[in-house]
Amino acid sequence: MDVPVSVKVPLAVKFWTRWRMKFLLCIIFALTYILPKTGIINPYIDMVLIYIGINIILTISLNLVNGYMGEFSVGHAGFMALGAYTASLLSVWVIPDSLNPYLFPFTVVIGGVIAGVFALIVAFPSFRTRGDYLAIVTLAFNMIIKSAIENIDGIGGPRGFMGMDKMTNLPWTFVWVCITIFLARNFIFSNLGRGVLSLREDETAAGLLSVNTRQVKVLTFVFSAFLAGIAGALYAHELQYIYPKGFTIAKSTDMLVMVYLGGIGSIGGSVMGAVVYTIVLEALRSILQFAGISQEWRQVFAPLMLIFLMIYRPKGIMGMREFPFLIPEAERFQKISLNPFSKKNRNRKKSEEVKS
Repeated sequence: MDVPVSVKVPLAVKFWTRWRMKFLLCIIFALTYILPKTGIINPYIDMVLIYIGINIILTISLNLVNGYMGEFSVGHAGFMALGAYTASLLSVWVIPDSLNPYLFPFTVVIGGVIAGVFALIVAFPSFRTRGDYLAIVTLAFNMIIKSAIENIDGIGGPRGFMGMDKMTNLPWTFVWVCITIFLARNFIFSNLGRGVLSLREDETAAGLLSVNTRQVKVLTFVFSAFLAGIAGALYAHELQYIYPKGFTIAKSTDMLVMVYLGGIGSIGGSVMGAVVYTIVLEALRSILQFAGISQEWRQVFAPLMLIFLMIYRPKGIMGMREFPFLIPEAERFQKISLNPFSKKNRNRKKSEEVKS
């Protein structure tokens, strides 16, 4: 039997393999700008796509805590509210109207930073203990933020706050979704991310292996809140009106449904969960409107869907699997090299047997 000869891969194939994802992202970004401008995508579809992007950011942010770290947070709507109100106040009161389009990324980042600062305040007492205390503390935090906003007349109180220009468009949303996925992927596959995964598997064993469990928890929680604040800033500049009742426990429940629908511990699952859930909610809204039923029944759908997922599909659509393009090349190679049953290793073993 002839020994297999290694084939030299053409330079063009190597170039395409390395840069195809970048080309694809550039093409999608161009389409997000061209399609709404030319009228191929009507304003309604454009709005739905923007909300899908915002929900993707929210789902990834919550998945970092509930999925990858194995904790349970139910108050991420509070961090979203902080990002939304901070960015809105900056746009209306601080930044001149002429500079708003140019400083919009700065406004979004500041909204995320403020949410992260408050998350740091919440995290220190929460992670002193173990168990379900984080769920209790984050739920209380969500209620405190909502009540505090309702009692501050300077920012509209229960009436809400408006006056923001519509800065959030489809290209900007796509850019922030890509940044979020990039940051989350690099975070998960970093040394800190490995510490997060070790906490989920066995916190006691992770502590014995010199993982600073409290520091890892705090940093992950702050990073998660930062992303939720970014989503809140984008949401405020899309809706152009925000009010406290838009950031209740019902909003946090929507995030939980998207996380568990897509799959805990999976960035690709977060994307799929957000896409499917947003489309289903929009379809349900149209059905209720056509049937002449109150839209309030939509609020019943999310808790029912969460209960159904917990009973029949707790791992979600993706489970804990990940799309290959979201895994760094070194990690993919390591997984193949460590798997003796992979096709590549089976062929390598056959070649070594022939040589011997």
